[in-house]
Amino acid sequence: MNTSRIIQLYTHPLPHHHHLSHFQIKLPVFLRCGLSPSPNFLLSSPIRHSSNFPHWSTRFPVKCVPLNYSDSAEPDPGQNYSPDPPQKTVYILEILKESNSLLPHVVLASTLLALIFPPSFTWFTSRYYAPALGFLMFAVGVNSSEKDFLEAVNRPAAIFAGYVGQFVVKPLLGYLFGIISVTVFGLPIGIGAGIMLVSCVSGAQLSSYATFLTDPQMAPLSIVMTSLSTASAVFLTPLLSLLLIGKRLPVDVRGMVSSITQIVVTPILTGLLLNRFFPRVCNAIRPFLPPMSVLVTALCVGAPLAINIESVKSPFGVTITLLVVAFHFSAFIAGYILSGVVFRNAPDVKALQRTISFETGMQSSLLALALANRFFQDPLVGVPPAISTVVMSLMGFSLVMLWANKKD
Repeated sequence: MNTSRIIQLYTHPLPHHHHLSHFQIKLPVFLRCGLSPSPNFLLSSPIRHSSNFPHWSTRFPVKCVPLNYSDSAEPDPGQNYSPDPPQKTVYILEILKESNSLLPHVVLASTLLALIFPPSFTWFTSRYYAPALGFLMFAVGVNSSEKDFLEAVNRPAAIFAGYVGQFVVKPLLGYLFGIISVTVFGLPIGIGAGIMLVSCVSGAQLSSYATFLTDPQMAPLSIVMTSLSTASAVFLTPLLSLLLIGKRLPVDVRGMVSSITQIVVTPILTGLLLNRFFPRVCNAIRPFLPPMSVLVTALCVGAPLAINIESVKSPFGVTITLLVVAFHFSAFIAGYILSGVVFRNAPDVKALQRTISFETGMQSSLLALALANRFFQDPLVGVPPAISTVVMSLMGFSLVMLWANKKD
């Protein structure tokens, strides 16, 4: 008599690095010989883990099932049994969370669109800059916690190095290029003041994302560096602006303090408190923050360039762009070299160099643009921050691709 049996073997996964003394096998046996399927039975076998186990496991189809597995969907004895093909489930929330990966491409697309068709961004006027930046700061607060700060406190030297790069090295470079723009190239004072203003603001939130793409293990440290520089910018940015620009253009220190508090500090604290006391609310809105942040960033990159397109295309526009590029390039290089000297004996010195380079070279140019539009009557002050918004983003993500390829 021609008989055949179909055996399904179900077992819990047995990791090779665990020493297990027992496992359970659920073995429903179906006999196609005129008999009804036999009842299910459990086998408990004392099999020890050994190096030969992987070879044993490849001989049988192994599938993980819950203990309360039901045999109601048994195969038809009259048909050939074949396992169902794996199904790929698409999770919308996961797609939303991963939308940040599109940010480099979105920045480049926004830049090109603003140059080719400025009206696509000109509706996003300067009055939207502060709320947009506030939203980005709120997103940072929602995705941060006290634990992030506590973990990074274990590396105070690295935090201090990033802080020095932000508020010592960068302002000195800004002052240098601001003076060069006026004395060497004969540009208006407002242009030099705009370059200096860019150097006085805190680090850009994009620096943390650039660090995450290059060295994921350094992302918490970068977040803390950026958060601390952003929080202290409420005092240091007005003070540095007064020292560097005050002799050339009037600076409203009190107004700057109030404005930075509203745009930066309040949204971050709101996000932190919401995350601390209303975690369910944060969990509900967190998946939607990345795509919204990408959209807002695209508007914040394209709009300043589109609105100032005439100044950018003017005879001195190319000179301003080259000066802004030189300023950011010098800041990236300075952060990389100085951190390499200070942390030359650290085991992760290269990762630290890249992280501090991002922190030093990428500034919150949108904040500088908001301050320029609100506290300076000369419209030329806003031109360097508008160009810096694009240049800083493109240079930062270019370094991401360069360093990531070198690591590979």
